[in-house]
Amino acid sequence: MGITKTEAFKAADLTLAAYAKALAHPARVAILRILLERSSCICGDIVDELPLSQSTVSQHLKELKEAGLIKGDIDGKKVCYCIDENAWKHAQLLMQKMFASYTSCGTSCC
Repeated sequence: MGITKTEAFKAADLTLAAYAKALAHPARVAILRILLERSSCICGDIVDELPLSQSTVSQHLKELKEAGLIKGDIDGKKVCYCIDENAWKHAQLLMQKMFASYTSCGTSCC
């Protein structure tokens, strides 16, 4: 987070921000959708599904892995990726809590 004082924020907010950052690119959202649709680990097929180069897909996979949303295991010369179920459920919970906390102020809001 650059020069911001991350210690001033709650751990849950930092985690939610990391998940949100990982979801902030349409290619990463597309990768997650592919993994979710397959419901299994994917080895190398992700590049065939996207209009992006291997190196670009690899960078997006790295971002998703660093955020903890996916796992990657080395299988010979390939890396197999799948959704990290625990992190996925945690991200879902954090986002649900945030969106559920909204209460409408009616028509008096801006």
